[in-house]
Amino acid sequence: MSVPSSPSQRRILIVDDDRMNIRILQSILQKEGFEIATADSGEGALEQYVAFRPHLVLLDVILPGIDGFETCRRLHATHGDTTAPIIFITAKAESDDVVTGLAAGGIDYLPKPFRPKEAIARIRIHLQNRLLLKQLAAANAAKNKFLGMAAHDLRNPLASIRGLAEFLEDPSIGPLNTEQLDLVRTIHAASQSMLRLVNELLDVSVIESGELKLAPVPTDIVQLVEKSIRLARIDAAKKLTTIVLAPPPAFPAPLAIDPDKITQVVDNLLSNAVKYSPPGALIDVAIAATAGGCRISVRDQGPGIPEHERDRLFQDYGRLSNKPTGGEQSTGLGLAICRKIVEAHRGEITANNLPGHGCEFSFTLPSAT
Repeated sequence: MSVPSSPSQRRILIVDDDRMNIRILQSILQKEGFEIATADSGEGALEQYVAFRPHLVLLDVILPGIDGFETCRRLHATHGDTTAPIIFITAKAESDDVVTGLAAGGIDYLPKPFRPKEAIARIRIHLQNRLLLKQLAAANAAKNKFLGMAAHDLRNPLASIRGLAEFLEDPSIGPLNTEQLDLVRTIHAASQSMLRLVNELLDVSVIESGELKLAPVPTDIVQLVEKSIRLARIDAAKKLTTIVLAPPPAFPAPLAIDPDKITQVVDNLLSNAVKYSPPGALIDVAIAATAGGCRISVRDQGPGIPEHERDRLFQDYGRLSNKPTGGEQSTGLGLAICRKIVEAHRGEITANNLPGHGCEFSFTLPSAT
């Protein structure tokens, strides 16, 4: 593996209070064409990092002032995900020190005395990994942009097809025979399913691109849930399924949430409960007050979550082996979107199997977002 050829991937910051160690590392690295900056303290490293913008940091553990571990923590706290890879240089090899360094944000250790070939090999690997991660992030951003554009361009014609099918179903425009009516209803159901998929793809592309923006306003959570239940009962009635809301508590104040996004979460959980419960089932919905906000739960009478598939439950496109009981379609995106929306509100979403059969999906919301 060669050193990244781009000049922008050759800057290395060496932080060590021992001038001999710095000279040794400089001699090793400059022969390989790296650009070097140095600092002899943790505080100096923080300043030099901003001025030099290195692509990798070689950081001694024992330094005057703040030590290498704390320096590493502060770099990550300040620069976040853009922080350059940090390799600790130390004479210590105790496992506790290794664990502490990795927990502080380091990615590797370079032991003293330095072995030139080993040092170069480790540095090359981590610089190459950093470059590959940047390329992967750029490719992922391009994918999200493409998905967003494609979904946006498809949504309008699909909505038009659905609207025209609804128009044709209206008896006021003229009678249709049984065969024609079945065909129109098939077109309506197919366009509705495709539109739902396109909307979910658009949601995923927005969320993954970091553009998910909440618009929290004081919201009556009970009214929000009651409205979603009224709409969900329309589809539930087709399967003779009953949705019951337990008497909710009185909340002292509205919750500061994004009502559209939380409605999307509640609608999805209710839709899944209807979709995977057998015809004639009972779905229980409850709203409970918590110390920091509220908890909303939806209990179904479906088959539950296979334990060996639980890790896929809230993942993108994470379809399980369970099949909808009425032949409904599933994209595997709904629960992943729910998780991201709930976590953006600083809440948590969970799913647990109930004794016997059925599953309870629940999520929490803080009083302020």
